[in-house]
Amino acid sequence: MKQAILITAYKNYNHLEEIINFFDENFELYIHIDKKSKISETELINLNKYENVKLVSRKFNVNWGGLNHLKCILYLCEQALKNPDIYYLHLISGSDYPIQKISSFLDFFKINSNEEYLNYFEIPRPNGADNGGMDRIEYFNLYDFFNAKIPYENRIIRRLICFQRRIGYKRPISSKIPKLYSGSTWWSLSRECVQYVMRFTFENNFLLKRMKYTLCSEEIYFQTIILNSKFALKVNQNTLRYIDWVTRNGNNPAVLDTSDFEKLVTTDAFFARKIEYPQSVLLMNKIKSFLEI
Repeated sequence: MKQAILITAYKNYNHLEEIINFFDENFELYIHIDKKSKISETELINLNKYENVKLVSRKFNVNWGGLNHLKCILYLCEQALKNPDIYYLHLISGSDYPIQKISSFLDFFKINSNEEYLNYFEIPRPNGADNGGMDRIEYFNLYDFFNAKIPYENRIIRRLICFQRRIGYKRPISSKIPKLYSGSTWWSLSRECVQYVMRFTFENNFLLKRMKYTLCSEEIYFQTIILNSKFALKVNQNTLRYIDWVTRNGNNPAVLDTSDFEKLVTTDAFFARKIEYPQSVLLMNKIKSFLEI
């Protein structure tokens, strides 16, 4: 029996190696690298040399907020499920790092293999920003066409949304669409739950199609399918991720540093994010020492 680590990344090759080296033969890693990433082909080949790395793909050009991030997650799920020995799957980014010992991973998810660790809330969310989250779905959000990380292109996206709002245009939502939920991208789910999501995707592709032009559809798709299924009764809102949702070290969520160490070693989380260099170098050293790597 194995656990799968699904990673979506676009930079920090050396940190990817840190993640890979943490996990042993009880884990398989499935990695998607953004097609426009500066990680070289030679480095991709090197990642494939690790025995526990079962896939390194560059299938999609992933813009923040765009549908392709969801597509690459579904692709990683599909590939991991090909191994019948995979009983639990963890979705992380290339800026995460495990903060529990291997033995804790093995013990905890064996005991709790019937729970789904997934954050969620209903949308529209009362008193929430962007019309309770409906702006993400009801307007054309063209994040696959424009890179929101480039200021000029981000302004184009925003202006197009403002134009739709000004003329009163809203994209219709079919009655076939189940009750909508949203939440964190990052989750830890059982094989059975992920299989259900993939089967739903194959049999009911109208939901995936409707996610086109939706802002951060990966924060909606899994939640909507799972919370409208029998697995809803098994969902635990604890994502098992340590994330500091403040602006610090030039990023929101915060780029973690040594000031976070005491919280990391006392939390029940299994992964911490965001880890970036050089800000997180000393923290990484302390984490590895604590985990005796």
